[in-house]
Amino acid sequence: MMDVTVLFLDGGYASSAVGSIEVFQSAGVLWEELRGEHGAPRFTVTTASVDGRPSRPASPFKLTPACGIGDIRKTDLIVVPSMALDIDEMLRKHAPIIPWLRRMHRRGAQIAGVCSGVPLLAEAGLLDGLPATTHWALVEAYKRRYPKVRWQAEYFITEAEGIYCGGGLNAALDLSLYIVEKYCGREVALHCAKAMLIGMPRVWQSGFADLPLKIQHRDEAIEKAQAWIHKHYNKDLHVDGLASRVGMSPRNFARRFKQATGQTPLGYLQGLRVDAAKRFLESEEGGRRIQEVCGAVGYDDAMFFRELFKRHTGLSPNAYRQRFGREA
Repeated sequence: MMDVTVLFLDGGYASSAVGSIEVFQSAGVLWEELRGEHGAPRFTVTTASVDGRPSRPASPFKLTPACGIGDIRKTDLIVVPSMALDIDEMLRKHAPIIPWLRRMHRRGAQIAGVCSGVPLLAEAGLLDGLPATTHWALVEAYKRRYPKVRWQAEYFITEAEGIYCGGGLNAALDLSLYIVEKYCGREVALHCAKAMLIGMPRVWQSGFADLPLKIQHRDEAIEKAQAWIHKHYNKDLHVDGLASRVGMSPRNFARRFKQATGQTPLGYLQGLRVDAAKRFLESEEGGRRIQEVCGAVGYDDAMFFRELFKRHTGLSPNAYRQRFGREA
């Protein structure tokens, strides 16, 4: 099991802490209990404040932690929830958290920051040179304060080198489910989402692009190409055109893309389209016909699409809908 520590912050937003706790505690358990089956928890969750005393969030109540941060010697994941918007005041109030985050990260802990809690990660230097997101209305101020961070406010979620960021107050649920899916698989995450009556993780703050963007690398040209692919995944895309867009030869582009992402451009695009099709099949009540789903994700040949989908998921599109669709 993965050990998760959720911080309680004075002046913060309680829902971003409590929501994360409930997602991690429900994974592998709640869906099974609702169906009368035996579940197995996938995470152990503890809570901590700066000094072990109850914290006073923006809500009119207290949150009592299990311990102080000094009592946490080892954990796999730390969740930093949203805090109040006055950064200077929050940094003064939570100053001991900064060196503690650095120390825990050196010991191997992954760190997840939510919305206005992300500056604590930036202040600790954990985001230097890495992609990060936060609430769209806060990003310009954070860009000025933390210029070494590659701010990407169009995303709900970013991930790089064991550091995660969520882009809004309710992104705590998205981010927690994203981590559940990463470590427990899509089926566990989907069952958790269905049991809690919440949606699967969104990744973009603008438009429909509910697809996982793999940016765990530092090749900015390839990252730019990936962003273009995500916005236009259902169009007729070719390697030559993508290479031209980022000023490379097709051969060099293909080589760098594979080096950065571990996949060929075509393989990446196919995986992206299959992910999009899965979300159509999961969310449609009554559903589009398979031919319509096929066209919506960029394919004209329904037979090829069915074969591709089965190769990626082990199920035909119809079988996947029956298993994971909203009425499943």
